[in-house]
Amino acid sequence: MLGVRVAAGIRIVCPKSLVRNASGPTLLTCYHTPQQNRSGPYIPPTGRISFSSLTVHVRHASSITGSDDAGSPGWYASIADSNLVHLTEQLLISSQGGTALPWWASIMCTTLALRTVITLPLGAYQMIVIGKVEALQSEIAVLAKRLRYEVSVRAQECGWKERHCRYQFKKNLHRIVSELYIRDNCHPFKASLLVWVQLPMWVSLSLALRNLSMASSPAGSALQTELSTGGTLWFSDLTLPDHTWVLPISLGLINLLIIEIFAVQRLQVSSLQRYMTHFLRGVSVLMVPIAATVPSSLALYWLSSSLVGLGHNLLLRSPRFRMACHIPPLRSDSQTPYRDLASALRKKYLP
Repeated sequence: MLGVRVAAGIRIVCPKSLVRNASGPTLLTCYHTPQQNRSGPYIPPTGRISFSSLTVHVRHASSITGSDDAGSPGWYASIADSNLVHLTEQLLISSQGGTALPWWASIMCTTLALRTVITLPLGAYQMIVIGKVEALQSEIAVLAKRLRYEVSVRAQECGWKERHCRYQFKKNLHRIVSELYIRDNCHPFKASLLVWVQLPMWVSLSLALRNLSMASSPAGSALQTELSTGGTLWFSDLTLPDHTWVLPISLGLINLLIIEIFAVQRLQVSSLQRYMTHFLRGVSVLMVPIAATVPSSLALYWLSSSLVGLGHNLLLRSPRFRMACHIPPLRSDSQTPYRDLASALRKKYLP
């Protein structure tokens, strides 16, 4: 008899010959395959069957309907004239009027405030979720090993074929992992919450500044006149593009630096992550000529947002800040993160 402890209070008894029971609750739940429902209409294999009573519990997914209006004419104009964009315009106007700062400084300060109040906490929450998911991997590996044993036992009892064994293993493993995510409140989708908040905010602020710079907002030409004299240095007119290309090129360099910081911190890189890194590099380069054709107010906002994002990324590497935010430790953590980051960048680009 062989015993393997997988968790507190759970012990798998693995005899050298086939047995029918193991101490602790079983992990295996038998699922119907689509081939087993040929006698009637097709039922997606989302039901679960108890071996003892053969009682079927089927979960029905609610249907989702909707129309696709993305390709209808005037979609860009409708977004630029939406209530969210107009509210963002009022936020920018109120921020500039309340602080009495010139427009270039007001844009930078508003960007810093919004990203610090909204996206920095979401970035910390993202790291918490990632840390919990990483901590679960060892437990998932143990439970997967136990589940594989239970599937092999049941396969010999019921005469399952290899294809059916794989189906039962994948189905049960997906259920077990989902239950662990619910238990620890760390579904990986929650780690993407930052993107779903930051992207609409970036779009609404960009469109609001575009409307103000081109007199397309309800405020009219008065705001456009203020913006035309609200710049500084070489971009004194915020309604015109930066013909020196200083802002666009700086934007591209900062975005590329952010991407490389994320790239060098990964211990293992999958093919998808490698392709995504190349794609983001291409987007960063493409943003340079785009930023050179839009009003300087937009280019200044994009550069300010990227600079704040770079600062937040570096702050989230600080051991003291991570401890203050109760972020779980990761395998890639270091007590000297900035020194290690500089060394990794030098090793990659300055051999």
